[in-house]
Order: sequence, then structure tokens, then C-alpha cells
Amino acid sequence: MKQFATWNVNSLSIRLPQVLDWLAAHPVDALVLQETKLTDDKFPTADFGAAGWQVQWFGQKTYNGVALISREPATDIVKNIPGFADEQARVIAGTVGGVRVIGGYFPNGQAPGSDKFAYKMGWLDALRGWVGGQMQAHEQLVLMGDYNIAPEDRDVYDPVAWAGQIHCTPEERAQFRQLVELGLTDAFRLFEQPAKSWSWWDYRNLAFRRNQGLRIDHILVSAALKARVTACEIDRLPRKNERPSDHAPVVVTIDR
Repeated sequence: MKQFATWNVNSLSIRLPQVLDWLAAHPVDALVLQETKLTDDKFPTADFGAAGWQVQWFGQKTYNGVALISREPATDIVKNIPGFADEQARVIAGTVGGVRVIGGYFPNGQAPGSDKFAYKMGWLDALRGWVGGQMQAHEQLVLMGDYNIAPEDRDVYDPVAWAGQIHCTPEERAQFRQLVELGLTDAFRLFEQPAKSWSWWDYRNLAFRRNQGLRIDHILVSAALKARVTACEIDRLPRKNERPSDHAPVVVTIDR
């Protein structure tokens, strides 16, 4: 089998030991990280190398930052969306074991009607155009990351309170559907899942303890992989760590 995972670590400098421990317990074929919050010169390449991992990274001071960690070297590396001018480090892609792995930290968008929301819409349009081309070139493809979109009401702990709010707007959900319509499938929804399955919980108001969260971290798979997906799970355990990320890893398992 093959396994691919995504995790918004919300600062790799703080969470590095947790990531290395998680990888030791879950030797996935590839893990994409978001919000590393490190410039390229500060990325802990040696730490991953000492643990036997190959790494590709794309950083930015204070904000954003993405990485691709794999057991075998990734090839054909792309950073950010080709043809889309962007100063923010949000996308990293590479081919691992014949599978095109695209990891993204999708913009938050802040609030509907804001400049940041308009940036999010433009970014998503550009991503969709590029991913469509990638799918033509790579039959086996996974698009993973922190999407900052809860696709449906069942992905939100309180759909009424969140209606029309950022992550849950009709525009964002339409963008998610348009990605799926490229020929991708939400791997998590291929299986019966427990109710109230979230991947993110606010640090405030005891949200994790109360299980008040959102499912905004996703793995979309191409048609060639869909039939071979045997599981897709959210690993809640790292959210219980001391000084955890506010996100949990999501893992897809694919039969070879």
C-alpha cells in the first residue's frame, strides 16, 4: 500500500519534534506540511535527513510556508502556481513513486467582500487551471492541504452560526466543487465516517475539548487512484499534544 498525508503544523520550529515523532509512527510515502513559517535557510533539512526523510521546502518569513517530505526523493518540483504572480509561499508539488503530489496552503480569505477574499478567489481560479493541466500530464495525482474551505454543512460543528462566514461561503464551496469537477474525489467521503469529524479546532473556548471544529483539511484523488483508496482518516491524536497545532493530520491509504 501507499499512504499520503497532509498536516498544517502552524510553525514547524515549534512542532518539529511532533512531526518527526508522527513520521516515525506513520511512515507514509509523502507528507505535505503547511504553515511552516520558516524562511528557506531556516528549514531543518538535517533533522529530517537524519531520520531518513527526503525534503523539499518553500518558505517565507513569519507566514505561510509549505514542504514535501517523502521516503524517496521527489522529482519535477514546482513551487507556487505557474503563471500566477504570488509573493506568498503556498504550493509545493513533486512526483513521488509515480504519484503527482500537490500540497497547498489555500488562502484564508479573512472575510467575504474583503481584498483577501478576492485574492482567495483569484488564487483558487489559478490553482484549478493549473491542476487541470497537471491531471492531463499525471494520471495518478493527489491534491492535499489546508483548503480553508468546509465543503458542506456536515463539515461544520454549527452550520447555522457559520452560514455565510469565511470557510463556508457559497463562493468558497463552489470553488471546492469545481476542483472536484476536474475529475477529483474527496477521499474522506469515499467511506462512512463518524459524525462530527473535524480536522481543525480553534485554540479558544475549549473548542477541541468540546469538539467544536471544522473539516477544512482535504485530500482529493484522481480517478486512477479513487478505485484503489482503501481508507482516509483524520488523526486526532496530535491535537492532544502539549503545544499542538490547531490542525490534525489527514491520511489516505491507497492499494498498490
